Amino acid sequence: MSGRTDSDTQDGIRTDAIEAHDTDTPDDMPGPDPADADADADGDSGEDEYAGEDARQARWTAAGTGALLTLAGLAAALLRLTGPAPALVPAAYALGAAVCALAALLGSRGRTRRALWLLIAGVMVMAVGDQLD
Repeated sequence: MSGRTDSDTQDGIRTDAIEAHDTDTPDDMPGPDPADADADADGDSGEDEYAGEDARQARWTAAGTGALLTLAGLAAALLRLTGPAPALVPAAYALGAAVCALAALLGSRGRTRRALWLLIAGVMVMAVGDQLD
């Protein structure tokens, strides 16, 4: 079966659909308000009022969390390095801390979505180090 229909059938379907659409929508329905379109075009919309503040807050959150997790990972790596743990454990903590440092850098530059995903990956690498301990 090719899935193709005769051209005569499709023309009839198209015509029926257009006629049904024309009869379903009355002409006296209210349309969009032109005043709202002008407000959105000027940028006076209330939704964009906090956009800059939200972006700044997300940037600071990503950078601060990345720096905090970097310090925690480095401290854990140094503590495990001095103890009897296998060498893979402090390496996992250090690698997770490096990933979190990269996330802090990206977060400070405004790449918050990538930074948050890298924070998750860094914490997961540190968790692997914790499981190996």
